[in-house]
Amino acid sequence: MKIKIKRLHADAVVPSYAHPGDVGMDVFSLEDYELRPMERKIFPVGFAMEFPAGFAAIIKDKSGLSMKCGIHTMGGVFDSGYRGEYNVNLINLGGEPYKISKGDKIAQIIIYPVEIAGLEEVPELSESSRGEGRFGSTGK
Repeated sequence: MKIKIKRLHADAVVPSYAHPGDVGMDVFSLEDYELRPMERKIFPVGFAMEFPAGFAAIIKDKSGLSMKCGIHTMGGVFDSGYRGEYNVNLINLGGEPYKISKGDKIAQIIIYPVEIAGLEEVPELSESSRGEGRFGSTGK
């Protein structure tokens, strides 16, 4: 699959795969910022993308940032019809401020195939072994 990408800011870094076979493209910060504990911030990343219907671009954590520093992505689902600037919404779940520098890897984008569902409203749903069992319904 080819994805079209449009740089919206001259200093934006185009997402890229770090290694052959990687599924996540690294996404880079456009700015310097210190993210305080429990602070959320949206980071514009300076590009827009175009890819076929039946796919979605999902923003995910960089595992090292998440594990070592508590930096987590929030949300980040981009539909195939979206042509605006992509962004990364981060929260610092760690106990210390985290310094992000311009050009740092802050997240990754994964392109997933998705099924576009048709909904059918019905008066009842079929029975299943789980039924209405919720959190913890399968035990410890």
